[in-house]
Amino acid sequence: MKRVISKLLQSVLVMLIVSVLCFALIKLAPGDPVLTYVQPNMSEEYIATLRERLGLTRSLPEQYFLWLGRILHGNFGYSLVNTRPVLQQILNRLPATLLLMGTSLVLAVVISVPLGMKCAQKPGGVLDNLVSAVSYIGISIPNYWFGILLIYLFSVHLGWLPSIGMHSTGETSTVDLIRHLILPCSVMTYVNSAQFTRYIRSSTITQLSEDYVAVQKAYGMPRRGIMFRHVLKNAILPMITVLGMSLQSLVSGAMICEQVFSWPGTGQLAVTAVTTFDYPLIMGITMMTALMIVIGNLLADILYVVADPRIRSTV
Repeated sequence: MKRVISKLLQSVLVMLIVSVLCFALIKLAPGDPVLTYVQPNMSEEYIATLRERLGLTRSLPEQYFLWLGRILHGNFGYSLVNTRPVLQQILNRLPATLLLMGTSLVLAVVISVPLGMKCAQKPGGVLDNLVSAVSYIGISIPNYWFGILLIYLFSVHLGWLPSIGMHSTGETSTVDLIRHLILPCSVMTYVNSAQFTRYIRSSTITQLSEDYVAVQKAYGMPRRGIMFRHVLKNAILPMITVLGMSLQSLVSGAMICEQVFSWPGTGQLAVTAVTTFDYPLIMGITMMTALMIVIGNLLADILYVVADPRIRSTV
């Protein structure tokens, strides 16, 4: 329980640091935010009143806590480009991003765990060398290059799958959604499973050299039973930490894939906000993304405590 409380306090501290950086982004950004609201027929007195109403005449600490209070109440401000509420735009795009990230993450784990364990049983074998080569390629190649390659092959050349968007024009069916999801999800799944497979393989090789494996062999337990009843639960524990550490790359990878495939998620929204210098939208996406990563890491830490009895006994 103490470990969980400690991680929770650390998460709050991280979010405070992110909020300070976001606020600094406002102050370092070029231009005067008041000019966004100024109309040609406004008097100097009204502009001064508007500046005071926005809190710009106060000291920087007062402005920060005023801004932070609005954020905590769900008021992320309004976009400078389309004047729509920032939070509403993010929440409208968030389900598409979570769908892409969640699907690719689940598929990567489902693929990498059995594949990594199979390779670890015969290190240096044909399967191990083949999977290692494919994994090294997946770790090395850029997401956007692999995405463009898939678009050319399966969309342009073969014409099997759509290359952009989440739905075809006039289509709202689940089948159409899945067809649009295949290519961007394949890019992220391949890159993530390449990394996860290497971790599972290394962890499994370490576990196979432990004494408890030799004891189970001496008792006559079949190799399959040893792998799935004992080795698996010990080899999978480091994956919890790896999943928490990979959330940052998962979010950044989703942003790249959404831009390549025109997937209507927060990643594409973030790229649009950056190119149009929409600072409130950039700050809102930054805060929301940081919150997702912090929550993911917190859940990974809690899950590790629950899964590993050695840690539970020390907390």
